[in-house]
Amino acid sequence: MHLRDLISPTSIDLDLRGGTKHEVLAEMVALLGLSPEDCETITNLVREREAEGSTGVGQGIAIPHCRSPVFDWVRLAFGRHAQGVAYDAIDGEPVHALFLIAAPPVEVSNLYLTVLAKVARFVREGDVPGRLRGLTDPAGLYALMEEKDV
Repeated sequence: MHLRDLISPTSIDLDLRGGTKHEVLAEMVALLGLSPEDCETITNLVREREAEGSTGVGQGIAIPHCRSPVFDWVRLAFGRHAQGVAYDAIDGEPVHALFLIAAPPVEVSNLYLTVLAKVARFVREGDVPGRLRGLTDPAGLYALMEEKDV
């Protein structure tokens, strides 16, 4: 299983505009192509998860995530905020790149945790945070994931 297989071009936004963490999270959820009602539900779940502790892992990266019966398979979205947004990240720096992971409540294979671990390893590779910030099109994300074999 590769991360690049879980993310569609329509789930990538390299021009997030929200001025707050909550606005950016809503933009990320919208990338999943859900109904307005489901978007609201998932946005609330992601915000509740953030209230438990920030998913800002440092180096300008955040990995918001949630589980919900709205999903029947693991979904992944990527967004970039050029200016950066205050996110309460572990290093106190603004977040520029976000990977949203959404999954069903129960999975036999527990792919959710595997995806979360893979994303976390990927974004910690030395050159990846800077390269994510410099993406100019979705193809660049796929190329980076291909290069890093994720």
